[in-house]
Amino acid sequence: MIINSFEKGGGGGAPSKCDGEYHNDDGKVEALSTGWYHHGSRCGQNIRINANDNSVLAKVVGEGDSVNGCDADHDFQPPCPYNMVDASRAAWKALKIPLSPIGDYEITWSDA
Repeated sequence: MIINSFEKGGGGGAPSKCDGEYHNDDGKVEALSTGWYHHGSRCGQNIRINANDNSVLAKVVGEGDSVNGCDADHDFQPPCPYNMVDASRAAWKALKIPLSPIGDYEITWSDA
């Protein structure tokens, strides 16, 4: 899992793919890598993310694109790995994961 901002200008790039909206970083939202996103089949649904003996429900609002990247819609970042969950600060806080240093964090997740 990586931390991501889903706010306008927050580094996530374009609006969320599911609803075309930006989302407040205080909301428990996330984006799944392309294969897990599965053409939007999980849009608007919650997944359960587990880490540190804690869990949180977070709503799928977008795709962490594993195919494209390095363009304006993807904040000029390279494509995401095929096993990535991009989660908001609120999800990280709920899991009691330190926000600094920010990097990858190993989690498990399931459909809620």
